[in-house]
Amino acid sequence: MSLFYVNQALTLNPADNESRPLKPRRRVVVENDEYAAFVRRIIRAYARRVATGDVEALRDMVGLSTLLDDSIGDAVKGLRTHGYSWAEIADRLGISRQAAHQRWGGEQ
Repeated sequence: MSLFYVNQALTLNPADNESRPLKPRRRVVVENDEYAAFVRRIIRAYARRVATGDVEALRDMVGLSTLLDDSIGDAVKGLRTHGYSWAEIADRLGISRQAAHQRWGGEQ
């Protein structure tokens, strides 16, 4: 891209081309218990939509199931990276340590 197309008003210190480190932005956490409850409501509403005769949406719903399974695997992998044991993870899920390791521990 040519510099002629760069809006100089939007760049840092356009006159002397110096850049300064940006301040890290404070991250607003939205993924809380209320967020999880909202996601549950959305999934249930989608299921009601499919149940009323939207057969074409059934495939998309199954795709969401696959996405959720993959996301749970990513979450478990992340917890393991942060030092959580298989016993701690299994305890939260109400399953045995061996069952958790069997399901998500294949690559570790």
